[in-house]
Amino acid sequence: MIKSLVGGVVAATAFVMLHSAAMAAGPEIVSGPAAQPDCFAPWSADTKFFKFPKKEGPYRIAFSNGYIANTWRIQMVQTAKAYAAQPDVKAKIKEFKVVSTGEDVPAQISAINNFIDSGYDAIVTDAQNPTAFGPVIKRAKEAGIVLVAFDNILDTKDAINVNVDQKGLGELWAKWLVEKVPNGGKILEVRGVAGTSVDTDRHNGIHEVLDASGKKWNVTEVAGKWDDGVAQKVTADAIATNGPFDGITGQGGDTGIVQAMIDAKHPFVPFGGETENGFRKFCAAHSADGLKCTSAGSGPAQVAVAIKTAIAALEGEVVPQEVKLPLAVASDPMKEGTDYFPKESDNFFVGNSFPTCGINFSAQEIMGQTKENQ
Repeated sequence: MIKSLVGGVVAATAFVMLHSAAMAAGPEIVSGPAAQPDCFAPWSADTKFFKFPKKEGPYRIAFSNGYIANTWRIQMVQTAKAYAAQPDVKAKIKEFKVVSTGEDVPAQISAINNFIDSGYDAIVTDAQNPTAFGPVIKRAKEAGIVLVAFDNILDTKDAINVNVDQKGLGELWAKWLVEKVPNGGKILEVRGVAGTSVDTDRHNGIHEVLDASGKKWNVTEVAGKWDDGVAQKVTADAIATNGPFDGITGQGGDTGIVQAMIDAKHPFVPFGGETENGFRKFCAAHSADGLKCTSAGSGPAQVAVAIKTAIAALEGEVVPQEVKLPLAVASDPMKEGTDYFPKESDNFFVGNSFPTCGINFSAQEIMGQTKENQ
């Protein structure tokens, strides 16, 4: 009985020690600035700075993507692979795993749990839901795994978030419409993927500006899923049922939205949209006809910044808990060779570089990669 009791005490003590050691594996909160301040800009003056225990490389890094059925996500996955394949980055990576799980939130959580169980050094994710990942965030922290979310970020202070100001992007588009549609009117808002932080933040930014303008707006909302084909169809349906519109804003799939306007012979109107090359081609071609555009967004290359951040954290460098990236913005009139590229694919997202991070890709470098899991 005494032997059993002693054994139990020893086991319990060992468990507490192991648990405490695991808890200590998380980052230390330190003073800034970041090790690479031009690249790793803190979100605000209140942003915390992390310093993880330094690990010897090369590293095993996993990328957990959710939705994959639009050109932005496809280009983002291709960009991740292109970045990991660059010689100076490849030298630091022992294994780079990519998994896309679709719109199924539990499936993405399961994938991240598998990465944790497999002992990856860092996990980068474009999260399908900002609030559902609490348990895996805790597990990653306890295991000493660097977790970096970007684009659709996580509602937590225990992981690193890398993003542009998505709400500010919605505000930018709405301010364009307020300026170009001075008397208010009917607006078509083509949203993204429901439930994601990006869609919610952009939508809130749009409506806060419209509501504060003091003008009367009648807004028709449709879900385009950031995809040309889906956005074209829902825009055609909206024009048929609620059109014509005085202005349009689209979170993505904007080339399809303009094509729907052309097919329906809808008058060209002011448009606040994303950075697709095809959209900007349309804006340049039809500016004189009334298609006055502002094109701004978050280039798919932010995945490369997220991977760069993960590697810096693994190397023991100081990084912000929230990294703020600049928006890529071009407005009417669009300049050929700078704002859009006539010979490149309509689906290519322009503004897909972050010079302050040393990240810049050619279209060929990205398009040479696949979208499939690896």
